[in-house]
Amino acid sequence: MATPKGPRDREVPAVIRQAIPRSPASAALLIEFAQARGVALATCLKGTRLTMSALRNPATEVTAQQELRLIANTVEALDYEPGLGIEVGHQYHLTTYGIWGFALISSPTLRNAIDVGLRFVGLTFAFCRITARLHDDEVWLVLDPDEVPVAVRRFVTERDSAAIKNLQQELVGQSVPLRRVTYTFPPPADGIERYTEMLGTAPVFGADENTLVIDPLYLDEPLTQANEYARALAQSQCRDLLNQREARAGLSGQVRDLLLADPTQPLTLEEAARELHMSSRTVRRLLAAEGTSLRALTNEIREGLAEELLITGRMPVADVAHRLGYTEVSSFSQAFRRWKGLGPREYRARVSAGSISR
Repeated sequence: MATPKGPRDREVPAVIRQAIPRSPASAALLIEFAQARGVALATCLKGTRLTMSALRNPATEVTAQQELRLIANTVEALDYEPGLGIEVGHQYHLTTYGIWGFALISSPTLRNAIDVGLRFVGLTFAFCRITARLHDDEVWLVLDPDEVPVAVRRFVTERDSAAIKNLQQELVGQSVPLRRVTYTFPPPADGIERYTEMLGTAPVFGADENTLVIDPLYLDEPLTQANEYARALAQSQCRDLLNQREARAGLSGQVRDLLLADPTQPLTLEEAARELHMSSRTVRRLLAAEGTSLRALTNEIREGLAEELLITGRMPVADVAHRLGYTEVSSFSQAFRRWKGLGPREYRARVSAGSISR
């Protein structure tokens, strides 16, 4: 998956696997951006089954679907205007990406950093399908958002492109102008100054593709923090982390979908096996290999739904318990106390009073 150096128009696709879970850093960053502009936390989190307490935990994993819902909530609440994604993308730094960012920082050249970035793109927050392409002496990064819902397609294209520009600048250690930036969507009615300021060049709108064209003069210049040992270690850790996340995106993701299809009906191992066309023993074994179990996944889904129903609505606790498949309110209350250390009524009251965060 090397950045092209040979034949013209050679493409190196790096497909975003939207089933792969991701770090909570991007979701937390987006919420901070929205709240600074007056959007309520509950509005941001509506329908995501996420909580701020979970997003503050670096061990939390966020699904692409959850982050897309968060983006849609934010775009709607801020009455989206062109360029909003550029502003958000400008907030992403190499440190935002954890070990993936460190792998780029320790690379010997910008060209090598692009190679590494594309190889482990599943560890990023990008929603566009990213392709590196060679045109004469230029390297094009082509962003394809077609797998993203139409309502947020422009936002994620802007965000991903601005984030890439920011990362390139941080890697090189100076403001490096892009040769060109092109977008398929139309220009904003109020001018393109917002884009030009953030991207360092005036984009061309209404183009055939969304592209960032990198000046080849900077591709093979040594990076200031290059370190061969650190690079090898970081890439090894990236490989391990990506493998782990891909494994967890497997059967456990399918079981989560089954649990969410009807939370009022407890899912048994036998029912899950029948839906998945496997034996119960195989389902148990594969879930164990992914570090989880049907009980753990059931509790995870119930906890997230319970918080959402308690905080974002006025549903009585008894109705919440029923929605989650509990026949007795006392059983739900006991489970919720294990999750949060508080009963559901007390938890709802404290969150409403602002004495604890979600």
